[in-house]
Amino acid sequence: MLLLRLLIFSDIHNEWKTLERLLGVEADFYIAAGDQVTWAKGIERCGEILKSRGDKVWVLPGNHESADQVAKMCDQHGLHDFHGQQFQVGKWHVAGLGYSNPTPFNTPGEYSEPQLAERLQPFAALDPLVLVCHAPPHGTRLDQIRPGLHAGSRSVREFLDRRQPAYFFCGHIHEAEGVVEQMGATRAQNVGKAGYLLELE
Repeated sequence: MLLLRLLIFSDIHNEWKTLERLLGVEADFYIAAGDQVTWAKGIERCGEILKSRGDKVWVLPGNHESADQVAKMCDQHGLHDFHGQQFQVGKWHVAGLGYSNPTPFNTPGEYSEPQLAERLQPFAALDPLVLVCHAPPHGTRLDQIRPGLHAGSRSVREFLDRRQPAYFFCGHIHEAEGVVEQMGATRAQNVGKAGYLLELE
């Protein structure tokens, strides 16, 4: 059985050596789940590094990049803009949605909860599904900044509870990097800049 390898990572925030190290891992697909940069600074450098894996790279905007900035970077460097998109590998559907729910910091990439819910809806019929979002689900270990303080998206949580994709990956909340939570049938993980190599049959 041939394994498909997806390397998923998030929240690089201009740590270019970290990004280069991640791209040094052999995979079939590389999914950058947002906040490659901070306040959109350094996005050109980011594109230069990502293009080393070219056509295998799929990019989401986090809350620190606008969708237009990411789309332009992808266009310039031969990468795939993954925001609101999906692709199929074997039997698997892989779908992505960038941006976060509103933050106190008024960053460039934020959606209201109704906007997030609307943009997730096209993925509801995909099965089996690997879903990658910048925003984690609210009220889980994946969005916990400290005990009792959660900053994730209620719309993402509602979609996961209702739809139960096989896998879910996110970033955004740095304090929850590497945390894994089983949400019913869904294996959910905040990948952070450590990244995670998913192997699919």
